[in-house]
Amino acid sequence: MSEESKPAAPADNLVTSSHTLPTGESYTATAGTLVLREEVTTDGTFEGLRPKAEVFVTAYTLDGADPGSRPVTFAFNGGPGSSSVWLHLGVLGPRRVVMGDAGALLPPPYGLVDNEESLLRVSDLVFIDPVSTGYSRAAQGEKAEPYHGFTGDLESVGEVIRLWTTRNARWMSPKFLAGESYGTVRAAGLAEHLQSRYGMYLNGVILISSVLDFITGEFNDGNDLAYALYLPTYAAIAHYHGLHGDRPLADVLREAEEYADRDYLWVLARGNRLTPEERAAAVAKIARLTGLSEDYVDRVNLRIEHIRFFTEVLRHRRQVVGRLDGRFTGWDPDAGREHFAADPSMDAIMGPYSAALNHYLRTELGYASDLPYEVLTSRVRPWSYKEFENAHVQVVSRLGAAMRANPHLRVHVACGYHDGATPYYAAEHTFAHLPVPPELTGNIEFKYYEAGHMMYVHEPSRLAQSADLAAFVLGEQA
Repeated sequence: MSEESKPAAPADNLVTSSHTLPTGESYTATAGTLVLREEVTTDGTFEGLRPKAEVFVTAYTLDGADPGSRPVTFAFNGGPGSSSVWLHLGVLGPRRVVMGDAGALLPPPYGLVDNEESLLRVSDLVFIDPVSTGYSRAAQGEKAEPYHGFTGDLESVGEVIRLWTTRNARWMSPKFLAGESYGTVRAAGLAEHLQSRYGMYLNGVILISSVLDFITGEFNDGNDLAYALYLPTYAAIAHYHGLHGDRPLADVLREAEEYADRDYLWVLARGNRLTPEERAAAVAKIARLTGLSEDYVDRVNLRIEHIRFFTEVLRHRRQVVGRLDGRFTGWDPDAGREHFAADPSMDAIMGPYSAALNHYLRTELGYASDLPYEVLTSRVRPWSYKEFENAHVQVVSRLGAAMRANPHLRVHVACGYHDGATPYYAAEHTFAHLPVPPELTGNIEFKYYEAGHMMYVHEPSRLAQSADLAAFVLGEQA
C-alpha cells in the first residue's frame, strides 16, 4: 500500500459544550473518543506509537474551580460488557433518567431531567466506556480481543485515566474511582495498578454492588459458602413480596444473617451426618426465611441456587422476580420451568437508559456517531481470566496491597438488600477477609439501601446514596 493510500492515523474526537447546574454554577461537558497508543520497539529500537483503541469518555468539569482542591471521580460500570450509562444517567451525572420503579414503570419514551443531587456538585466526573462498549472500539486494523479480559481491560482503563489526568493537569487533584458490579473488580484492581504502574495514589474507591471475590457467588457442589451468603438476600426479597408478614425488614435480616453465619454452614457441612430431626429443623428454618416451601428446600438438599430462587419464590403467583433487583416481578412463558427466561429487572431498565443515552449524547452534548452505542454487549465474550487459571478470581489481595501502600486510601461499599447479583452479605464476608491491618479497617465504610443492584432506580435510595457519596468524596465522617 502506498503512503498516499494508507488511512490517516486516528485522532481524538472530542466535542465540548457548556451547561449550568440547578445551583447556577456552570460546567463544561466533553464527550468523545481518546486514542490509546502503545509504544513500538523492534530489536531495541523505538519506532513510535501505534494506535490500538479508541475509548469513549464523557467528562464534566466545573468552570473556574481550583484543580488543586477540586476532586475528580473516574466512573465505569461492569458486565463485563457494560458501558458506563447506568452510573452516568442513574446517580452520578448532571442529568438522570426518569423511568418509574418496581410496580410503577413509566411508558416509553421515558424521561431525562436535571440531577439536582449529581456528584458534580462536589467532584468533576469522567465516565469511561471500556473497549467494545458504548462507542469504544479497537483502532482500525487492530483486534479488540486483547481488551476482553482482566489485565487488558485494567491496563486500558488505567491508561485512559492517566491520559485524562495528564492532559487536564489534574495530577494534584484528589482522585476517586467509582465502579459498579464487575466495575468493582476493575476499581479494586486499578487502585493497585495505578499506584504500581504510574505512581498515581488515590484518595478513595467507591464500590457499588461489590464483588471482589468470585467464590462468594459460585454455586457448585464443592462450595457451600455461596448458599449461605445469599440467604439474607433471599430473605430480603421474600420480605419485600409479603412472605414475612408484618415483620420489620431489619428483624428478618438479623435472623437470616445469624443463621447464615453459624448454623447454616454447619448444617451444609454435616451432609448425611445430620440426624432426621436436625435436617427437618434446617428445612423448616430455611423455608421460613426464604419464603420457599419445605418440600422444595428438602428436594434441593438445603442448597438454593440463585436463579432457581428467582424462578421459584413467587411460582405460586405465576411470577418470577429479578436477579438485579428482586423487587421487580415478571411473567415467564413457562410457569413450570426451573430457570426463568429473562430477568424482569433488566427488562425494566434497558429501555429507559438506552433511549436517554442515545438522545442525550447527540442532542444535548453534541456528539454524533452512526455506530450503535453498546449499552450492554456480549461482544466481549469470552472474557479472559487467564491470570487466575490456577485459582479463583479475586482482587481482594490487590485492594489490600493498595491500602497498605497508601494508608490514606478510603473505601466506600454500597449494597442493595434486594440485589441478587452481588449480595450484600457476600460483600461483608469479603471485606472481613481483606488483608489490611486493624488500624486501616476504619478506612472502609458500608452503606445499605432497600433496593437492588442499581439501587438508584429506587427514588428514596437514590437520594440517600447521592448524599452518602458526596459525603464520602468530601471526607465527611459517616
